[in-house]
Amino acid sequence: MKVRLISGAHFSAAHRLHREDWDEETNRRVFDKCNNVHGHGHTYELEVTVEGEIDPETGYVMDFGDLKRSVHEHVVRRLDRRHLNYDVDFLSGVNPTAENIAVRIWEQLQARVKPARLVRISLNETEKNRVVYEGVET
Repeated sequence: MKVRLISGAHFSAAHRLHREDWDEETNRRVFDKCNNVHGHGHTYELEVTVEGEIDPETGYVMDFGDLKRSVHEHVVRRLDRRHLNYDVDFLSGVNPTAENIAVRIWEQLQARVKPARLVRISLNETEKNRVVYEGVET
């Protein structure tokens, strides 16, 4: 019997959507207001979903406290109140769209939620815009 746990968190960060290999006109046309030269900010809402078998001894898939600590240590602490284009090592060289952020968060957490298995990253950039990433299909 598999059970899913969902842990929520939030962080505030700035970013600029921009490609260095494009000219300014193309960047403005494609990324519009998100290409502001000084960036702009969001308060992101993050949901991390893990799945696993219930341990018969503990009754846990994994301890919620361990999941929360892993999300905080490996994601929130590194993203909160940062400029995603400049301050976050695991986003270096990546245009920090919500899609790319979700994939990179997955990469930070995938090996750190054992004994559970990471199955979903949901990232709200605004209250109306959400990205969901469920890993690479095999």
